[in-house]
Amino acid sequence: MAGTFRIGDALTLARELPDDSVDCIVTSPPYWGLRSYLADDDPDKAKEMGAEPTLAEYVERLVALFRELRRALKPEGVAWLNLGDSYAQSGAGMAGRNDSGREREGGGSGSGRPDGSDRKRIERRHGLKPKDLCLVPYRVALALQDDGWYLRSHVIWAKPNPMPESVTDRPTSAHEAVFLLTKSARYWYDAEAVKEPSVIGKGAVRNIACANKGNGENRNDGDRFGVVNDGFRNIRNVWTVATKPYSGSHYAVMPPALVEPCIKAGCPAGGLVLDPFGGSGTVGMVAESLGRRWLMFDLDQRNADLMRERTAQRSLLGLLA
Repeated sequence: MAGTFRIGDALTLARELPDDSVDCIVTSPPYWGLRSYLADDDPDKAKEMGAEPTLAEYVERLVALFRELRRALKPEGVAWLNLGDSYAQSGAGMAGRNDSGREREGGGSGSGRPDGSDRKRIERRHGLKPKDLCLVPYRVALALQDDGWYLRSHVIWAKPNPMPESVTDRPTSAHEAVFLLTKSARYWYDAEAVKEPSVIGKGAVRNIACANKGNGENRNDGDRFGVVNDGFRNIRNVWTVATKPYSGSHYAVMPPALVEPCIKAGCPAGGLVLDPFGGSGTVGMVAESLGRRWLMFDLDQRNADLMRERTAQRSLLGLLA
């Protein structure tokens, strides 16, 4: 399958995509206020996602990007969005977990921390107090819904090996959100490709409620009938996937096992998968292995070698045809 990546700002590159050209989007943007990937003197620093001084700006930038992505998505296309959360902190605005698991202050870089007036604006707009969980993924999801996206599912990514945290006044965070978003009410989704083993076992008879009876109305009146189980069931919206380290320099890598069901369910064979935050190239690598075409963007030139190493690099010629 053909695939390539482009280095540059995600919004700028998204604007160059033809209308209705992408089958599926699978992405995990930099989380707000958790870490900075570019040096403070990098010429593209102002374009870096996640280093915004306020949560409102982060949400607005993602909405603007996803508006362009929705234009480029085919009418039957779907998007999978993975986001993590962060905590409000006094003094410097926002806090998140760094690589050691300790909470740190800041908005993604030393130069991106909000001052006192920004902090008050955050609290006025979102009602956040120091130590509040910001609910970043859900604010983004609601904003995307308001902007026209269909919000079809909230998948919980449960991590059996979460990052250790030094906090002692709340539970350790061990999950993230993955949202299924669609451009239209009717869209391409292959439930068979991601069915999971049934707990009752193959060949067992299970009783399910009877619907669409009598006058044809969709109702459940308590009648039940036996169905022979084929050993599988529809995938649930809690996915237990271990984090998987990658030896490359990019230290916030989506596990391939998290990406795989998104592509299997959301992109037809031979279709085009887009990741506007390509990072180390996991989405392209998984798409390639599943017989899908792929296109990735990334702002950081240093990630070009990582994406090239993890994918079968080919020409962009004809990719969007």
